[in-house]
Amino acid sequence: MSDRPIRIGVQLHPQQADYAQIRKAVIRAEEMGVDVLFNWDHFYPLYGDEDGKHFECWTMLAAWAEQTSRVEIGALVTCNSYRNPNLLADMARTVDHISDGRLILGIGSGWAERDYTEYGYLFGTAGSRLDDLGEALPVIEARWEQLNPAPTRKIPVLIGGGGEKKTLKFVARHADIWHTFVQGDDLAHKIDVLRGHCASGGRDLADIEISVGVGGRGREGRLPDAPEVEGRPLHDLGARLFTLGIGGPDYDLSVAEPWIAWRDALNAVS
Repeated sequence: MSDRPIRIGVQLHPQQADYAQIRKAVIRAEEMGVDVLFNWDHFYPLYGDEDGKHFECWTMLAAWAEQTSRVEIGALVTCNSYRNPNLLADMARTVDHISDGRLILGIGSGWAERDYTEYGYLFGTAGSRLDDLGEALPVIEARWEQLNPAPTRKIPVLIGGGGEKKTLKFVARHADIWHTFVQGDDLAHKIDVLRGHCASGGRDLADIEISVGVGGRGREGRLPDAPEVEGRPLHDLGARLFTLGIGGPDYDLSVAEPWIAWRDALNAVS
């Protein structure tokens, strides 16, 4: 875990903006040197005008795959409930090829009830949605083994969430990246829980990149602390991917600049 380089991610919230504004933000983020660009998988805005402009996740990722040449791309995160897992595996494989091997499959169990009810999906319970995710993950992996052509690489799987009995067990079994928003003592505790699940499954925790959300210009508008203040304690606990959320329509990416500089400084001496 300690040997991993620091990476900086940006999640561009695909809401309250025209697509031309999103496209410009993608170009700017790659030019700045961001390592990973995420969107999210929802059908309606998560804040602001609840009926405001919003765009679909996976068609957007395919466009980003053509538009960019270096940055990794993915959803933070895909809702497992919205697509048959075999179809999702094929979609991911296709975007993987379009991007020349830069896709991350971010996935979670889902939570936004309006998405489910408006689009006709069964909302169920938090437990049933997690059970569905647990069933889907090996199906996705098996489909990747059958597709022709095969994915260009082992597509990294990112699992979001922090449930200790189910989600972190899925992370230990299936994920290359674990994403969370918890920090401090809560993060230390959950890493210990994840370490235990890895040990039970015969896996090394060091195989899993720990990703942490550190705020940004979106949702409630909380700006992250300076990376030396907020990022260093997370880094010391094992986090290596630090992701900032950026809202539209202006997509002010200046908040990422100190984090990119911090990344470069620490990676240069590691």
